[in-house]
Formats: sequence, C-alpha cells, structure tokens
Amino acid sequence: MIRIALVGDIGSGKSYYANLFGYPVFNADLTVAEIYKKNKKCFNQIKKKFPNFFSSFPLRKEELINCILSNKKNLKKITEVVHPIVKKNMESFIYRNKSKNFIILDIPLFLENKLNKKNDVIIFIQSSQINIIKKLKKRKNYNKKLIDRFKHIQLPPKAKKTKSNFIIKNSFNRKKALKDINKVMNKII
Repeated sequence: MIRIALVGDIGSGKSYYANLFGYPVFNADLTVAEIYKKNKKCFNQIKKKFPNFFSSFPLRKEELINCILSNKKNLKKITEVVHPIVKKNMESFIYRNKSKNFIILDIPLFLENKLNKKNDVIIFIQSSQINIIKKLKKRKNYNKKLIDRFKHIQLPPKAKKTKSNFIIKNSFNRKKALKDINKVMNKII
C-alpha cells in the first residue's frame, strides 16, 4: 500500500484534491469533528484543562473557538488531547485499508506531528493567497483570528513544500486538478 499525504496551507484545497483521487481518504478535520461530537473521554480531558470554557457534552464549536481565542497557548493544549486520538483513528483507518493499493491522508498537521513515514508520497497543494482568502471567506464560520492561530502551529508553506515529493498548483479548476492527479499517479505507479 502506498500512502499519499496531502499538505499545504489552510484553504489551499487539500480536501478537494483528496476526494478526487478515488482512493480511501482519511480526513483529519472530519475525524476531529466526530471526536468533539462523540468522544466523552476527550471532552472530559479538555473540560478538566479549561473548566471555565466548556459547559456540557458534546463539545460546542462556539465554546471551543472562545477557548482558543482567549489565549495563544490554549490551542496547543487542546491538540495535545485530541491528536493522539486522531492518530489512533488514522492507524485504524490504515489497518482497515491495508489491502488497497493507495490511501490518501488529508491531515493538516501531518508533517508537524511527524506522521510521515519514509516511503510516503507527500504532495504539496499550492494555491495563491488571493484564492485561499477568497475560499476561506466563503466558509460558514470564517474567523480570521482563529485561522491565524491555526497557522501559528503549522509549518510555513515553504517548509512543507521542501519536504514534498510533488507540488500541485491548485487553480480551482476540476479538469486541471484531475489532469494534475493523473500526472502524479503516473509517476508513482
């Protein structure tokens, strides 16, 4: 099995590309959302660290945002609770799909959390800052301060690019995206 990991800036189109590959996708953002909704143990650990921010299970997005924005260190403390659970879910996903030729890992902090293995194929999804900002502003819960906090815990795009095997320039055009994926897959296979 070949693990293909997509990395890039917030809003660069990683999840969009992940779904175009046509292979099983592990989406860390969706996994985190599920953890917040269903994992009471995780909630209790977070509530214990931040008793003044969280009222009751399940974890509410507004409370989480308030907690993250109230102190720069809070996001790191939350990720210390959540990321081991995400990693366990990722390992379970990989095990369930071990017979597949390829799997796609859509994990924003893939390199930061040192989840990469020697033979992983890492693809950097590059997009212009103008396009990224346009896309982010269309998101339902757009919050520039929150995005800046998340960017602060990520490697700069330049560092991610350096660690990548391939770079795909996202022009937000489906036909071009599929063509770029085919070019990369032809080099991998």
